[in-house]
Amino acid sequence: MQVTGFALSERQHDSLCLPSRAIPGRQPKLCLIILILVSGIASVNAQQVSTPSANAKLVIASDAVVTPSQPMPSSEDTNAAAKNAAQNPVASVISIPFQGNTAFGVGPYRRALNQTLVEPVIPLRLSQNWILITRTITPIVVLPRLTPTQGVQYGLGNMEPQFYISPAHPGKFIWGVGPQLYLPTASEDTLSVNSSLATVGRKWGGGVATVGLAHHGHWLGGMLLSNEWAGLNHNHVNEATMNPFLYYNFPHNWYLVSSEVMTADWTASRNQRWTVPAGGGFGKIFKLGPQILNARVQAWNVTERPNGGSNWVLQTQVQFLYPHKRK
Repeated sequence: MQVTGFALSERQHDSLCLPSRAIPGRQPKLCLIILILVSGIASVNAQQVSTPSANAKLVIASDAVVTPSQPMPSSEDTNAAAKNAAQNPVASVISIPFQGNTAFGVGPYRRALNQTLVEPVIPLRLSQNWILITRTITPIVVLPRLTPTQGVQYGLGNMEPQFYISPAHPGKFIWGVGPQLYLPTASEDTLSVNSSLATVGRKWGGGVATVGLAHHGHWLGGMLLSNEWAGLNHNHVNEATMNPFLYYNFPHNWYLVSSEVMTADWTASRNQRWTVPAGGGFGKIFKLGPQILNARVQAWNVTERPNGGSNWVLQTQVQFLYPHKRK
């Protein structure tokens, strides 16, 4: 390392050790004494340069300056934001869940119905006090045979964008409310079915959605509630969806969860109206390289269902979390 003020070039060394009028017998001793003095002074100066000052206000490393006005997020903050995004439907964090739902024993032939939901959640700041959380539910459906003339159908279902307005700085009770849309995006009319497995076709519609939740200690619980309307004829849509959720968190980002999806088809008769599952599962938030993920699995027994409805459901989910990419 070159120390400022004490770095000597090769030519300077020569001028000290080989004077033009050297005294015989004394030149090696004089050269040795000068080199020892120079080395000692350089060593002392190097220690002073390498020892940090107690009053230093900046830390310099790799040409980067970290000041108190630009704190780096800690791992604890990242874990807290990731857990909040994984369990809070109106968290101000970008996330992309991929949710697989397999309903067993569907229809007269008691086959399995598979539905994959892609639900990107994007928060947008409206002001200092309000945020808008958008969640677009995109279903990819594999529908089993329901009639003798109909084979297995698969493709895109009707998309349902939801918009929640929520306080940017909530208290103990967190809430959000807003409109939702029902878009005729199904690739086939047969893939647009309601909870009673009645084909409703590709129709425009909408409704209202709301959410409320609270957190206390290891517990977090709340409910998503919505109702949507679409179409005008006899096979129109008028359906409510209730999604109560309850989490209990353990150390190391493990948790228990119960998050059933209940539906009520208001166009059906009373004894064919409700679909009510009961059950739960477990999950964990973890890292795969730099990516934060939330994975969970649940199983539900459907205690109340219409004719031809599923008797039990298996749900799996992998959620990509981006806690540092807030809007």
